[in-house]
Amino acid sequence: MSRLPRSLRQMLTIARRDFIATVFTPIFLLFLFAPALMGSLSALGGMSAAAMDDSAADKSRIVAIVAPATAEVMRREDVRLRALYRRDDTPSDLVIQSPGRDPAVQARALMADRTRDIDAVLYGPLDRPQLLLAPRNRRTGDYMDALARATLAAERLGGTLPRVVATRTVVERQRTSIGGQHQAGFFAVFGIFFLTLFLASQVVGTMAEERNNKVIEVLAAAVPLEAVFGGKLIGMFGVALLFVGFWGTIVTQVASLLPPAAAGALGDIAPAIGGPAFALLFAAYFSMAYLLLGSVFLGLGAQASTPREIQMLSLPITLIQVGMFVLASAAARRPDTWVATVAEIFPLSSPFAMAGRAANAPEVWPHLLALPWQMLWVVLFVTIGARLFRRGVLQSGSATPFWRRGRRGSTAR
Repeated sequence: MSRLPRSLRQMLTIARRDFIATVFTPIFLLFLFAPALMGSLSALGGMSAAAMDDSAADKSRIVAIVAPATAEVMRREDVRLRALYRRDDTPSDLVIQSPGRDPAVQARALMADRTRDIDAVLYGPLDRPQLLLAPRNRRTGDYMDALARATLAAERLGGTLPRVVATRTVVERQRTSIGGQHQAGFFAVFGIFFLTLFLASQVVGTMAEERNNKVIEVLAAAVPLEAVFGGKLIGMFGVALLFVGFWGTIVTQVASLLPPAAAGALGDIAPAIGGPAFALLFAAYFSMAYLLLGSVFLGLGAQASTPREIQMLSLPITLIQVGMFVLASAAARRPDTWVATVAEIFPLSSPFAMAGRAANAPEVWPHLLALPWQMLWVVLFVTIGARLFRRGVLQSGSATPFWRRGRRGSTAR
């Protein structure tokens, strides 16, 4: 380490100091296990919502008013059609009633019944059926139409539709599917967004305490401010890497225990550039996204001197992150468009968009240009933040953020 340039040694020293001061505290353990708490609360909420949905589904029915001779045929066709649906997408259970004196009145009485939820009622001849639907229940109506057609066809063919047994041959694709690439791109963009949303915002408050107890003035007298800012950014990035490494290890171990069927469900979600290269690029672009956003947030947070001002900065910071996610998501859905080009060039969205590009395109050379481009902006943001802090806080001795000084000065004049 003694052979490194002096400024770099100073930067690494500050990074190690901030890393140790952050990690070896009880608060960090709460931060480290926060995803487990959030996941537990989400799971409880999901279980409660599922229980409510199941209880509502138990009371929902679809009703067909048909003659007894047709009822058995319709039940068989209902079983056959339901087998084509996903479990979470199947219509409500079918109830068959014999027609009364006036089927239309009977159907409206069923829809008005307050003791149970009736999603749809079918009555009348099957070649010209009448269908009553609850509001916003179009898919159930489509199912009832299909059920009426299938029942009518089965009756005309003697009560049973002919059984067709197809010979199925699975042909492996020579490349990943376009839909799988787009899904991989979206997951890459969302993964980086989630991690940076959770981790990069922590950088905002790193300067406030040292400003209040005058430690920053001692550091600025001994070390260039650019090295102070760079060291703090690297130190917090080390904390982020520890967090990601801890939870990444847990997630990969849990994923290895999943049954083959669960793993096979994700088989079509594959990046165009290949799995190993995509993993390396994802790690690189997460690093760049953290450093870019962290350098901006560090510069903004350095202007705040109180917890209240830091809290006020949280909203615009979150809006910036959401805006970059929206722009990069649009680029991942529409590669090779002007939206994708803008997202890949704009520095704050570039890591997100380029991670999506790695999923959608096999070329490597754009990433060799993008990573140095993003690192250049990290250096620029750190330099600008340090100079704003030097001129606005240290030289003026003011604890007022730069966005308020101009207004106060004009008022004084």
